[in-house]
Parts: sequence; C-alpha cells; structure tokens
Amino acid sequence: MDTYMDLLNIRDIDNICCLCMIFVGGGIVGWIYEMLFYRINDGEFVHRGQGILPWLPIYAFGSVFICLLGIRFQNSKFAVFLVSAVVSAIVEYAVGWYLYTFHNGLRLWDYNTEIWNWGNINGYICLRSILLFAFAGVFLIFIAVPMIRQLSLLVPQKVFRGTSLALFTICMIYFLIKYVFRSW
Repeated sequence: MDTYMDLLNIRDIDNICCLCMIFVGGGIVGWIYEMLFYRINDGEFVHRGQGILPWLPIYAFGSVFICLLGIRFQNSKFAVFLVSAVVSAIVEYAVGWYLYTFHNGLRLWDYNTEIWNWGNINGYICLRSILLFAFAGVFLIFIAVPMIRQLSLLVPQKVFRGTSLALFTICMIYFLIKYVFRSW
C-alpha cells in the first residue's frame, strides 16, 4: 500500500482536489445514510438537510477531518477505526452542542428520540453513530481515498481538477448561504 505521502500528495493542487472530492462525496453519502436511517426510524422518507442539495455539511467536514487524521494510521485498520470514532464523536458532539447553545436550541438531530440510541450523550452522540462513522472512516481510508486517487490519475487532469473544484465550490456556497449567512 502507498505511504501517507504517496497517497495524498500527488501534487499540491491534486491533493486539494482529492480532498474536495472527499468533501463532496462525504456530504452526499451522509445524506443518503440519513434518508435511509430515518426511513427505518420513522417508517417514511424524511427530507434531511435544509435545502435542495442531497448533501449534509457535517458529513462533508467530518469526512475531511477523518481523512486528514486517519490516513496517517493507514498501516492499521484498528487505529483508523479508533481515530475515526474519536474524530466523529468530537465533531458530532461539538456541532450539536454549538447549534443548540448558539442558535436558539436548534437540533438538527436528537438521539434521544431515535431507535438504536445506546450510549446516548445529551442527544448529540450515541454509540450506534460513533461505531457506524468509525467503520465509515475505515472504508474512507482504505477504499474511497485510493479510488479517488486512482480516478485523479485516470481522468484528464483539467477535467478532474475542474470537476472537483466546481463541485466543492457549489457545496461551499450552499453551506455558507444555508448555514452561515442565514444566521446573520
């Protein structure tokens, strides 16, 4: 398997483009996961997120954080699992607490009211979510990142760079409009 430097440091701009694809893909996979989970939890499809894009920012940012921290431990799936668990727990708890504390009690999720909520802490995190995100982190490091890297080498450089930066820009503008500037 490639080393950490070989895996992400293709060239500086390509490294950034790979992280952009992880950002976009993580947000989309998170949206799909939530749509499926809430179909099971509520017995019907529930639109997740606050806009029209099938993308959730907490999963996008979490994917990048897990990638940047977890890939350094790619010689051990167990270490990546642990890093992914810790990173996802911190991100999920911090974002949940921040939204509740500084946005008039806003809760975009509440594990107090969901099925399979073992180890629930204040409704912000639970063992089910931490374990799922830890397994997702292992998938990200050992399958998704190498696939994205391979894609970056197969697709013409301008196409990969343009597509990844365009998709990232769309998601960031969406995030800023829907979640940051909305509260000003």
